[in-house]
Amino acid sequence: MSFEILEKLEAKVQMAVDTISLLQMEIEELKERNSSLENESNGLRQQQEELTQENARLIADHQAWQERIRSLLGKMDEVE
Repeated sequence: MSFEILEKLEAKVQMAVDTISLLQMEIEELKERNSSLENESNGLRQQQEELTQENARLIADHQAWQERIRSLLGKMDEVE
């Protein structure tokens, strides 16, 4: 009788060890995935910053052109 109990206990311990091993592998996979996502996120943040800077530059260029056009139109009005 006690031999059967030991066999059952051994089976449960082995199942626990197997489960722990699987969970450890899953944790490693999740850590790798997390690292990959962090790298991707950092790249996207950098891209966003670059696009924000380019947008600001284009807005400034647009305003400069508008000012030049207004100035030229003002000069044309003076000529007429």
